[in-house]
Order: sequence, then structure tokens, then C-alpha cells
Amino acid sequence: MSALLPLAAAEMPFADWCTSLAGQWQGTGARPGESPKSLTTQAMCSADRQQLIFSVSPGARFSNSETWWFRRQGDRVLLTYFNGVTEDKGQEFSLYRRSGGYSLLGEGVVNERPALIQLLFEPKDQGWQWLQQSRFLDDDIEQYMLYRGLSLQPLPALSTSESHPVN
Repeated sequence: MSALLPLAAAEMPFADWCTSLAGQWQGTGARPGESPKSLTTQAMCSADRQQLIFSVSPGARFSNSETWWFRRQGDRVLLTYFNGVTEDKGQEFSLYRRSGGYSLLGEGVVNERPALIQLLFEPKDQGWQWLQQSRFLDDDIEQYMLYRGLSLQPLPALSTSESHPVN
């Protein structure tokens, strides 16, 4: 698997990734060929910086929110994904620092085929672009196919009068 990693990738501590992504975000998300959908995302880093939970609302295919729960276990990152409609999914990843961003890479199954699954978090316009992609291991195509992309931009700060209305 190491031959498939970008040359600029290096393993990194989970806590660094956790604190970099924590916050409230807005943006859009879409799968290839779909119209972008407005999204809000809350990313919460645990106090010990060993767990990161993303709540994306609305979800990609359903109106329910979807939750991505990442947690560090040794040198691996475990993911549990759930949306309240389909069966919960689990995945194991390695976390890498990549050209100012982050890459989670793991082996799994996509459409009943063995695949490398990559979640990329790339810095973009004071926020992040989150790309979810995969590459099948049972063919010769070495390019990742995009499953979905999300834009994570900081929510605008509330003014004092908006955060504390006067009656």
C-alpha cells in the first residue's frame, strides 16, 4: 500500500488533525453529476484529542444528518459512519499529513469490490475541501474515483447584537 501513497505524505498524530478540523462549517456537497447541496457541518474534537465527530446536515442521500465518528486506536484511525437510514458502516484508516492537508487511507469494499478508500482534507479558501474517493484493487486503473466532495468554510461570526438579542 505504501507505493500508492503520494510522495509528499507522512504519518502524523491524530490530535493535530482533530484540532485542525474542529469547528462549525458551512458549504456545499455533491456526488459527481449531482447539483451541489447546501450543508452545515459541526466537527467536535474530544478533550483528549483522540476522537473527532463530524455531523453533516443534511446528509448526502437522505434528509437525515450523517455522523462520521473517527477515533484513534494505536497507530490506526477507526471510523463509524451512520445516517439513521442505512446500516452503520465501519472502516479502518491510516492518517497522513499531505501537502498542508490530511489524508486517511484504508482498504475496504466498494460496490462489492476490494478498494482503497481515501478521505482527503485539503486547505481551501480559509477552510477545507473534503474529498471522499476510492480506487478498485482488482483492476489496473491507478486513479481514484470521486464519490463525493464537500466544501467546509467557516461560519460567519455572529455580531454581539445577534448573539444576545435585546428585548
